[in-house]
Order: sequence, then structure tokens, then C-alpha cells
Amino acid sequence: MLDILTIGSEVAARRRSLRLSQSEAANKAGISRATLDALENGRTGEHGYSKITRLLSVLGLELKLQPASSQRPTLDELMEENRKEDENQSRRRS
Repeated sequence: MLDILTIGSEVAARRRSLRLSQSEAANKAGISRATLDALENGRTGEHGYSKITRLLSVLGLELKLQPASSQRPTLDELMEENRKEDENQSRRRS
């Protein structure tokens, strides 16, 4: 299950790869730069589905629904999740 930190991290990475500033991406999506900044930095709150989907569309991303896995995560999956959390924490400190 994707959490808000993971979504924010993926959004930030994609925006940077497209060489868009936060202001440029937010403007194209019709949202405020503060909303985009909050999403990218994992500050929770109600971002709203329409805001997120407009932003994802601007970035060429989409959300997908799939059946939830009933399996326990593998060690590799847990380590990857931990790595992403560490990256997000170090970004917030910067």
C-alpha cells in the first residue's frame, strides 16, 4: 500500500526528472505551490483526490488499483521500504 510519504517522494523525483520547479508543476496542475510542497515532503493533510490526480497527470503518472497482497512482505521489500523512509527523512532535514 502506498503511503503519503512514498507518493510525495515519487512525485518529487518525477518533477525533478522533468526539470520542473515546484511553482511550474503546481501552476500546470492548478494547485498551490504550498500544496505541492506539503505533498512532496510528506506533510499529511487532506490534499484531495482531484488535486493529486491533476498533478499526477501533469507529471505523466497515474494511480493504479490492484488487489491487496495477502502475503507477508519479503525481506527485500521491507529493506526497500526502510531505505525510502530514510531518504525521506534526510530530505526533510535538508
